[in-house]
Amino acid sequence: MFPYPSGRLHMGHVRVYTISDTVARFQRMNGYQVLHPMGWDAFGLPAENAAIERGLHPHDWTKSNIEYMRKQIESLSLSFDWEKEISTCDPNYYRWTQYLFLKLFESGLCYRKEALVNWDPVDKTVLANEQVDENGRSWRSGAKVEKKYLKQWFIRITHFSHSLLRGLEDLTEWGKYVKGMQSWWLGECNGCYYDFKLEGGDVSSDSLLPVFTINPEAVYGVSHILISPDHHLLKGTQALHKWKEEITKQKVVRLPLSAVHPFTNKPVPVYVSAEAEFEEHIDAKMGIPCLNEVDKSFAEKHGLDFEIVIKHSNDGSAQVVNSAEFTNLDRQVAREEITRTAREKGCGGHWTSANLHDWPISRQRFWGTPIPIVHCPTCKEVPVPFDNLPIELPKVANFNGKGGRPLADASEWVDTTCPKCGGPGRRETDTMDTFVDSAWYFLRFCDAHNTEAPWRKEVANKLMPVDLYIGGKEHAVMHLYYARFLSHFAHQQGLVSHKEPFKRLLVQGIVKGPSYRVESTGKYLTPQEVDLSGPEPVEKKTGEKLIVEFEKMSKSKHNGVDPQELLDQYGIDTVRLFILQGVPPEMDIHWNIKAINGVLRWQGRVWGLVSRFIELRGTSPPIPEALSNSDKKKEMAQHSVEFERILCSLVLMLAPLAPHISSEMWQGLKSVKHKTVSYDWSRDALHQPWPVATKEVETNTVMVKVLVNNKKVGTIEVHRTEATDAEALERLVQESSIGHKNLSNLLIKKLVLSPKGNLVNILTE
Repeated sequence: MFPYPSGRLHMGHVRVYTISDTVARFQRMNGYQVLHPMGWDAFGLPAENAAIERGLHPHDWTKSNIEYMRKQIESLSLSFDWEKEISTCDPNYYRWTQYLFLKLFESGLCYRKEALVNWDPVDKTVLANEQVDENGRSWRSGAKVEKKYLKQWFIRITHFSHSLLRGLEDLTEWGKYVKGMQSWWLGECNGCYYDFKLEGGDVSSDSLLPVFTINPEAVYGVSHILISPDHHLLKGTQALHKWKEEITKQKVVRLPLSAVHPFTNKPVPVYVSAEAEFEEHIDAKMGIPCLNEVDKSFAEKHGLDFEIVIKHSNDGSAQVVNSAEFTNLDRQVAREEITRTAREKGCGGHWTSANLHDWPISRQRFWGTPIPIVHCPTCKEVPVPFDNLPIELPKVANFNGKGGRPLADASEWVDTTCPKCGGPGRRETDTMDTFVDSAWYFLRFCDAHNTEAPWRKEVANKLMPVDLYIGGKEHAVMHLYYARFLSHFAHQQGLVSHKEPFKRLLVQGIVKGPSYRVESTGKYLTPQEVDLSGPEPVEKKTGEKLIVEFEKMSKSKHNGVDPQELLDQYGIDTVRLFILQGVPPEMDIHWNIKAINGVLRWQGRVWGLVSRFIELRGTSPPIPEALSNSDKKKEMAQHSVEFERILCSLVLMLAPLAPHISSEMWQGLKSVKHKTVSYDWSRDALHQPWPVATKEVETNTVMVKVLVNNKKVGTIEVHRTEATDAEALERLVQESSIGHKNLSNLLIKKLVLSPKGNLVNILTE
């Protein structure tokens, strides 16, 4: 995943880029053409806030950070393709973000409405549900999130929830955690929304009332709609707002408006009910008396007409009746046909879950992609023509203060003409959520300099999906969710041939450092403030006990490590090997710099092996008769073709992990005059083919040493998978001649297996 240009690399950056670089180099040695690009997720709140704090313009702050971080990354000798470099704040990039917004708008997937939104009082902007943690705090500022009614732009991500949920089944190379998180977030797609137009009640002519139902096939049986007292509809006009007060006196109130049935166009009465039970995330529901006794009682009490629309047969089947052209269809068939018709009519019918909501992308900030919409008094919301893109951010001389839609103050930029009627209009002054920018950047990498389209389909079809995507688990229901949605949309539009953007997902662990916290106050101390001389760490100043934990490295916890200091002290390859050794990429690293000594010793041994080989091959081959028995075996082995082949293979296998020292050692091997192994010695180590095991090595069986009560009694040959299977191994040993000889009439108490699968110790009574 490309980084946000914060200004300095941290060890988390070093780890993820070392992993990706190692894989890229490995795949190149295996003969693959590798796309390994780099770019910058450069828009968003952090850059804007940091610039404000320093009295700078976000553009200047971001540009300087990118330049500095690029130099840092280059100092790590990472094999990125810098010709494909992109930055989301570059107009040449966000032109195409705006293009994709317009494609969504064109498809009816972008809309603007007043809604109850999550408001960050510190950053003074709207947050999507995914950007609020389980404690109700902002993912960025940490502030307690407030609820507020604002007009917002939304993307109908719910229209793709069923596709996104089913698509998880195809992601066989994703871990269970991220797939589980997305599945949980999407919920059970067992219903859909219908959009009812509203009439009367002083509401605008384009007002819609979305209502969720798990029985969409019974839509012709709707007698009424119930909304909760907290429904946003009651926050609208003054005429409706008074009914919110009325509900405190009465339990049920009929509103002075009607919902237009999406299929029959007949008016449906709308009630506010303080009695009705609304499920979590639901604030409006359809009353269908033929399916629900409570709805039936309500309809009868209020004198509402209703139809029986579901007819049950004695054999357990059910048909839809009194439902226009869908009458007499099997209930399940009608379910599919009615929702399909709703989708075609543009009034809902997309399978989703009740707890999933559309994606609010409006942000009341400056540093983001401008939304390419003009507000016209006559034509309402008018999209900017594609040919007029990009709509660039205006030049703001004095940039200070937070929130409040800063773009609204740029009057020369805001005031424009309507693209439709030519009359006066105003540009949209909200900008897009930065997650919109990052939802498609991987596709731009395929065709980074295209000036005619965001990408060419034939190029994207060749390079996509991404074979290996590396990033943190914190992106499970944000970036990865949005990226999957955008890819599904692009597939629907015929822009790409694949639905899923990422074939394999590697969720790398974080780098944790020891933190020291005062037990009584919770204050974090610097290492210099800690006394480590005793059995337990204490604060030097007070002698108070400390809470010692391994936590994600951060400035606030004083447990970070400056990568540059490590590089200056140990060199690039040693740091790379240290980052890669010890734990799998998916696991967290508990930082312990003392362990780097083991890496240094290992490097020294490999260097010594190569140096000794070069030295030996510079002399005449040994005369066996002149050597003692103890030296003969060693000397002859070191001059053998097998030793040379193994040594060359070792250096080449080290090359993706430690490219510099490997290249140096390869140059040394190249200098040997009497070589017996065939390579293209004109090429560097990194341009050699990856060593391939010989057929003698490629075997599915292994020899397992068998011990009985700690005493070796023989060896057996077993399949590789059985060597670590205790139950299978016990059976095979008992059936072998070794078992008949050594285990007859003995009761086996325990089997102890070697982790390597080459030894089993059988303990008996």
